[in-house]
Amino acid sequence: MKKPNKLKIINDPVFGFINIPNDFLYDIIQHPYFQRLHRIKQLGISSYVYPGAQHTRMQHSLGAMHLMGEAITQLRQQGHDISPVEAEAVRACILLHDIGHGPFSHALENSLVHGISHEEISLLMMQQLNAEFGGKLNIALEIFTNVYPKRFLRQLVSGQLDMDRLDYLSRDSFFSGVSEGIVGSARIIKMLNIHNDQLVVDIKGIYSVEKFLVARRLMYWQVYLHKTSVAAEKMLVNILKRAKELAARGESLFASPALHYFLYQNIDKKSFEKSKEALENFAMLDDSDLVCAIKVWGNHQDIVLATLCKDFTNRRLFKVEINTEPTDIITQSQYLEQYKRYFNIDDHDAQYFMGDEVVSTDTYSPEDDNINILFKDGTVKDIVDASDMLNITVLTKQVEKHFFCYYKIQ
Repeated sequence: MKKPNKLKIINDPVFGFINIPNDFLYDIIQHPYFQRLHRIKQLGISSYVYPGAQHTRMQHSLGAMHLMGEAITQLRQQGHDISPVEAEAVRACILLHDIGHGPFSHALENSLVHGISHEEISLLMMQQLNAEFGGKLNIALEIFTNVYPKRFLRQLVSGQLDMDRLDYLSRDSFFSGVSEGIVGSARIIKMLNIHNDQLVVDIKGIYSVEKFLVARRLMYWQVYLHKTSVAAEKMLVNILKRAKELAARGESLFASPALHYFLYQNIDKKSFEKSKEALENFAMLDDSDLVCAIKVWGNHQDIVLATLCKDFTNRRLFKVEINTEPTDIITQSQYLEQYKRYFNIDDHDAQYFMGDEVVSTDTYSPEDDNINILFKDGTVKDIVDASDMLNITVLTKQVEKHFFCYYKIQ
């Protein structure tokens, strides 16, 4: 008989001591799928802008699990029934919500893997774990896919005011040093309640919610969509696309076995669905596979790949111009001509040294999910209607910017 684990405590710099409440959650954390998150940075390439942003997706997932425990305790105190089985399931669900992320966040989705999102890969990995754990993740999967009868549990995992966002805003703010992202997660959780199977916030917590929305907006434009981060990711995507193109031509490229699998084959959603090979190789990929390969590719005979890799490694990144409209064809043509002459390459190869990225975000989208405020008389209003301090409707506006990224010839 397996002996129960002793109480495991993790010392977290953001929330203090985090308890792992039982053996099952500990076994999930110990699984190679989850341990892989220890080797993937939460903010991808943002450390090129904020050197302190070296924290991992594992840290984020553990923090989100901790906040989920706090939320469960609060909702039970409000008199709502959350069984021990449901509490364990929703903790497991938030623990695994990011398990399908690839190296450097979304860069892989735009280059080596096509037609499948990290959320879909997360679901596949959770299903595989469920088979290994003998069905113990059945309820967690129902919550993740939003079919479990208690819909508020899904909102705690993925919603406008979920534990995922409450952790990553606090954590990313802490490690990047951007204090504008600090949110009162403890206060917000203490104000949580349930009304008609929907998560609501007591009216006393409205100002904390307003602060949360403002912090989220500032973090997006100051950290997540910082122009240098966008430029670095564009450079990385172009590197991987070039490597993929060279591999298709039969060129020899240094790569770990897992990276080699994705470079030399066209992997899409069907590849993941028809066999376990794609998922097994994906589970072996982390940041170190790409970092090591890119360092070696800096000496490749292909001038496009070698130049991009050397400059990416040494942080000589694309320059950026931010516009409200796409960059005109004449400007793009002028840059292409420069690259063609300087590197002695053709139009196709010159395209790798530039690109126009459309970046957009909205801080609050009621169409996806609501942040509902519960008043003392029992009425419920959306935060847009309940707020009297800020023009919250401004935060629902879709903001779009065009980032023209280009290689600057020294």
